[in-house]
Amino acid sequence: MSTMGDTTREMATFLRTRRERLAPGEVGLPDRKRARRTPGLRREEVAELAGVSVDYVVRLEQGRGLRPSADVLDALAGALRLSEDERAYLFDLARQRQAGRQRKTEVADQLVRLLGDLSPLPAMVVNHRNDILAWNPEMTKLVLDFGEVPEAQRNGLWLCLLHPSMRTFYLDRAQIIREGIADLRAAWAMYPDDPTFAQLVDELTGRSDEFAHFWAQQDVQVRGRGVKRMRHPVGGLLTVTFEVLTSLQDPDQRLIVYRAAEQASQAALDAITGR
Repeated sequence: MSTMGDTTREMATFLRTRRERLAPGEVGLPDRKRARRTPGLRREEVAELAGVSVDYVVRLEQGRGLRPSADVLDALAGALRLSEDERAYLFDLARQRQAGRQRKTEVADQLVRLLGDLSPLPAMVVNHRNDILAWNPEMTKLVLDFGEVPEAQRNGLWLCLLHPSMRTFYLDRAQIIREGIADLRAAWAMYPDDPTFAQLVDELTGRSDEFAHFWAQQDVQVRGRGVKRMRHPVGGLLTVTFEVLTSLQDPDQRLIVYRAAEQASQAALDAITGR
């Protein structure tokens, strides 16, 4: 049985975890003196803030088949102080935004040629699951020769969590894993009917305690750019920045480009790529 569950149950859990992380003072409510039996806001307080009944909040958190309107979702998102990414995730779960779009499994020739044009910058194309679809030679020299990896394992999170050579590669491993999982969860709300996505989450949950721990946190964050510190067998310590670009023609595929963060890292990257 899939651990993904259905979107109703996912929305119930998501709303509860977002409620439990908030203190009354954060939403303009007085902090009552008596101790609270559960963390965060009470359901009554969320109902008051969102302008809905307490019974409605209870039924949502119990996953009892409600399909809230866009207005109700907007009120709940405001009451729970959701971030932009979390708000989009909630709307996706409730099927209030376009979802289930067609997914491409092959990389367009134009994107493949663009990877070559980007050399000597390391670059690759991934899909919504973070499956690695295409790459240039510099990316294989920097991270891993993806062509030598079985296709079923050719996924950014799978490799980071389970591939032996990647266990000590990132200096900020826990942060990178946590952010990658938050990004993956945001993508899942847009593709809840993707069976390969469900299989990936099931496998990683069963094989990685790190994944299971962070997946249960219900964090949602889309990562469009960032910094990674690496320990490379040839180049030593280096820091790269990355930028994630999306083609309007192929919105489910992301082009990721790495650049050295400073001069010392550029020298290390040049040594790695043979420039």
